Amino acid sequence: QVQLVESGGGLVQAGGSLGLSCAASGRTFGSYAMGWFRQVPGKEREFVATINWSGGRTIYGDFVKSRFIISRDNAKKTMYLQMNSLKPEDTAVYYCAGDGLPFREPPGTRLRDYAYWGQGTQVTVSS
Repeated sequence: QVQLVESGGGLVQAGGSLGLSCAASGRTFGSYAMGWFRQVPGKEREFVATINWSGGRTIYGDFVKSRFIISRDNAKKTMYLQMNSLKPEDTAVYYCAGDGLPFREPPGTRLRDYAYWGQGTQVTVSS
């Protein structure tokens, strides 16, 4: 049973920073790409960032514009998202996702590339 648990969400002022973590259990973490998505009520879940199995390749959504950094620590079975220069429009529930296919290259940016999802963590950016 694969489990993904996000942490680190909260309330931050515009221009501030916040770090999210995703702890994984239940399978060989280091064999799978991981990703972050976000969703606001009434809208589709949106791709934020992904990192391949080794951590050597990352892809970001167009809106990120170098503000976010995705990383992973395979020894700790944890993925991270460092978010800087946050804007009110970054307000959303952020979801951690685990790929269903080992060693996918490049790492996926589509919802259907991911078989496992965390419960989500709320990020609220005040203006």
